[in-house]
Amino acid sequence: MTSGVGNPCNKNFGQGRRTKAINSDLPWKELTKAGNIYEPGNSNSYETGDWRTLKPVWNEERCIHCLICWRYCPDASIIVTNEKFDSFDYKHCKGCGICANVCPAHAIDMITEEQQPLKKKEAKKDE
Repeated sequence: MTSGVGNPCNKNFGQGRRTKAINSDLPWKELTKAGNIYEPGNSNSYETGDWRTLKPVWNEERCIHCLICWRYCPDASIIVTNEKFDSFDYKHCKGCGICANVCPAHAIDMITEEQQPLKKKEAKKDE
């Protein structure tokens, strides 16, 4: 049985070193064991919005700016400006739909990512 000293899978395990950013060009031998994260507060470095299958869409006319959606969003993906709803941070929104479920004015619709281009085309036709 080996100690694992020269084993590439144990290269960064438990040493608390900063590792390279994970991207598609990174060789598997340089990945940390089990995807461990050795740097606190790095959530801004990872865009997790591409995980979602549903996307929240804000209907400005229906919104009463109560900010209940902002309070319940687990990803802090609702951007507020001057104490009013402004937009979504789609880079980090995972599409859980909590914002749409808690909105008392039904100002947030959850649509599939494929429907998004259709909504834009429909809006242009109406103009």
